[in-house]
Amino acid sequence: MISIHLKKGYDLNLAGKPSRELKTLPSPDQVALLPDQLPFVKPRLKVKTGDRVQVGSVLFEDKANPGVKFVSPGGGTVVEIRYGPRRVIEAVVIRLDEDEAFTEFPPIPENRIPDVARDRLVAALVDGGVWPLIRELPFRNIPRPDANMPSAVFVSLSSEEPFQPAPGVYLRDRADLLRYGAGVLRRLAKRVIVSIADRDADLLAGTGLEDAPDCFPVRYRGHYPAGDPGVLLYRTKRTAKENRSWFIHGQDLLLLAGLLRDGVFPTERTVVVGGAASPVHGHIRTRIGAPLVHLSGGAGPNGDTRYIQGGLLSGYAAPREGHLGLYETALTLIPEGKERELFGFIRPGYHKPSYSRAFLSVFRTAAPFAGNCNTHGEERACINCGYCARVCPVDILPRYTMKALRADEIEEALTLGLLDCVECGLCTYVCPSKVELLQTLKHAKARYHREMNR
Repeated sequence: MISIHLKKGYDLNLAGKPSRELKTLPSPDQVALLPDQLPFVKPRLKVKTGDRVQVGSVLFEDKANPGVKFVSPGGGTVVEIRYGPRRVIEAVVIRLDEDEAFTEFPPIPENRIPDVARDRLVAALVDGGVWPLIRELPFRNIPRPDANMPSAVFVSLSSEEPFQPAPGVYLRDRADLLRYGAGVLRRLAKRVIVSIADRDADLLAGTGLEDAPDCFPVRYRGHYPAGDPGVLLYRTKRTAKENRSWFIHGQDLLLLAGLLRDGVFPTERTVVVGGAASPVHGHIRTRIGAPLVHLSGGAGPNGDTRYIQGGLLSGYAAPREGHLGLYETALTLIPEGKERELFGFIRPGYHKPSYSRAFLSVFRTAAPFAGNCNTHGEERACINCGYCARVCPVDILPRYTMKALRADEIEEALTLGLLDCVECGLCTYVCPSKVELLQTLKHAKARYHREMNR
């Protein structure tokens, strides 16, 4: 087993971290799929309001990636197709039947996986709606089903993000499903790299992955975002050909394996709910696309509380009446922080989380901070402090890359490492000038991807 120690990055010590207690919620009244939150996907609807659908029925296809299908996470009636500005499809909402019907797909026994042709295996994943769970670096887009075999596929079991499911919880009693999924990936890529944090490494015992051919377990330790597949690729790649490697997260691999083994689209998802403003702090077993208010226990309105799907630094804000995204395994609730602080400009800042050593909070190493969304100031000119480069896990120079992009010097930005960016959000968090570095780099990567695929 390979061991990697990553020294860059930064850990956030915030209040509201979830416990490892797992609670199973009853099935919600409705679920939804959110096309607007799927990067680079241009949906072509296959249903309309009032249609009856089964679990696994096709809801829409991707016009930009022909053949890729997105299927229903629930069986019932399409009650709403929600449109946003410029007729962008934001959500397809399904009211669930009491007895849901399932679309059946041909199951594949585990001992037959090595004998199945690769193109047939890809077709089974596409038809079953789980192909979008696999994504491609560096743009984190869905790979084309007819793409060449990648040099590697990374499986991320652990995460250093403080509000993400622990593998010891979602892998409980599922070692056989993990082994099955790894066997499928070995047919799709030349190498399977399974990454897991040092603290969780014992979970691989008994899975058979350590002895499987073309499967390479990697143990890592370090600060957030050490477990990100882009970070591990950057630290382990030997040639430029490996830049287009694929990746899949641990829970998504279980979904993929469940479809092929059982012949039905799996709807279960383990989600972490936490944050300083959340009444719930723990792991929750629920449905893909479940309503956020169903997960949060009815926490306060959006005016007082911000609902964040995905990572705390790399996720996105969602309305209280929204639904869980396809890829999302975390819901974090933190205060908006709109209250004005009396004499805040002269306070020593003992209770303010900050990367800077200018506040007394630098001496507060044990007790977690009650963070909020207040930026404590507006964007100012870059002061070249170097904080962003100091924490960047892939050694790019975010401030210089940002300046090159603002000057429309895309070639210089690429030379500085734009495509290596893993979109972790640390550069924005540590910036004392409040520069939105993450959004600048992320939008530039997306624009470059669209130009390449015209």
